[in-house]
Order: sequence, then structure tokens, then C-alpha cells
Amino acid sequence: MSPLLVRPHAPDAEGVVVDVTPASAGWTYVGFRVVRLAAGERYDAREAGREACIVVLSGSVAAEADGERFALGGRASVFEPVGASLYLPANAPYTLVAGGAAEVAICTAPGTGAGIVQVIAADAVGRETRGTGTNTRHVRNILPDTSDIAESLLVVEVVTPGGHWSSYPPHKHDRDALPEESLLEETYYHRLNPPQGFAFQRVYTDDRSLDEALAVQDGDVVLVPRGYHPVGAAHGYDLYYLNVMAGPSRRWVFANDPAHAWIMGK
Repeated sequence: MSPLLVRPHAPDAEGVVVDVTPASAGWTYVGFRVVRLAAGERYDAREAGREACIVVLSGSVAAEADGERFALGGRASVFEPVGASLYLPANAPYTLVAGGAAEVAICTAPGTGAGIVQVIAADAVGRETRGTGTNTRHVRNILPDTSDIAESLLVVEVVTPGGHWSSYPPHKHDRDALPEESLLEETYYHRLNPPQGFAFQRVYTDDRSLDEALAVQDGDVVLVPRGYHPVGAAHGYDLYYLNVMAGPSRRWVFANDPAHAWIMGK
């Protein structure tokens, strides 16, 4: 199996089913974890030296941090609009308690602890539709680069209808060369509806020193350390993905593959 593809496993003692760390990914910035909790179960953690964004994938949880209690989530699945999420500065202890069966994503990146615990309300999430025809996809900007909440973390959800393409034309953000391009590591957490479906993601560089074509199943994570990374959803299967990005600058400035940039003019 490709080192860029991370498959979920059975919940461990803490309910973790996916855990991508900078060490496991072989990079510097992005961390990503999925926790599955039964009704009433708790998850206690502190992200040392790392800020975090808590996104409820399904169900609802009560979060406790900085002496306050917050109600998060409230959707049945990722294919429904996102509920309230929570930003946590680096080193802040937190507890999550599931109100019923729940799945929670914990997105992390380096931080100094300078921020404050803050709810990202559902109505504060920017929504947009990108592309036309079979390149249409629906975006939910939970923690975009226009937000001043985070230090280095970027978080976005995308729903791509079955038979459509996404992250397309192929684009990359692997050069620390602002204002032309920013360097951002990225994870793609994929879910499919119905869940027995599949999608494809290609990760490749101009010189093809990296060129991987990955068959993605429900719950898989794709690592994008560098290069272009388009996604295609199979006919009949809607695709959701949660992107986590971070790098030396909190800017999302990308470059399209010159071979396919003409598509933007259609």
C-alpha cells in the first residue's frame, strides 16, 4: 500500500481510529486524528505545542476547555452542514463527552498558545460552490486563511457529487515563494455516501519523482506532502473530504498544473 494512504483501524482504548502525526507522515506541520465515541464516553487530551480545531463529523459532543463548556456538532453525517466547531490554542487541556454515538476529527498544527479557546459557530462557516458542470463541488470554510483565530492551521470541508472532480484542475502549494505560492502540507480525510463507494486521488509532481494514483475508500486519509492532488468521485457515490493544511505561512496560495490550466477558461 502507498505510504500516502492511511486506512482507519478499530478504535483503540481512547476511541482513536486514525492518527496522523508529523512523525508518522514524515513532515513538519500537519496532524490529524479521528476519534469514535459511544454515548457518554469521554476523550481527554492536550495537544503539546500544537493548536487544534475540533470538528464533529457526526453526532454531538460537549466540550470542556479553559473552564467553559461548549456544545459542538449536531449532524447525523458529514454530508449534512457542519455544526459548531472549536478552536483550541496550543497546550490547552480539553475534554470531549459524546451525547450519543459520535465521531470527531482533531486537526492540529504548530502553535505558541497565543490564541484563545473559541467556538466557530455554524453560521460563521463560509460556504461556496466552486466549478461548473462535472467540476462542481461545495465548500465549507471552517478555518480559512481569512480568519484571524488560528496561528498556522487551515481547515475546510468539501462535498463533491458523484461523477464529479474536485481539487481540479490539479493544483499544488509546495513552494515557500509568496506571493506566487505558499508551502502547505495537507491531509484529505475521505468519506463516501453510500459508504461502500470509492474515489480516486492522484498525487504527483512536475518531474514525476512523486506520482501516486490512490483508490480511496470510506474513512481513508491521503497525505499530500507536495505536488498536485486532484480527486475524482465515482458515479453514484458522493464524496466528502476534510482538508487540514499548515506550513510556514498561514496563506493558501496555489499554482495550477500548467498542462491543465486551460480548463479554467472553459
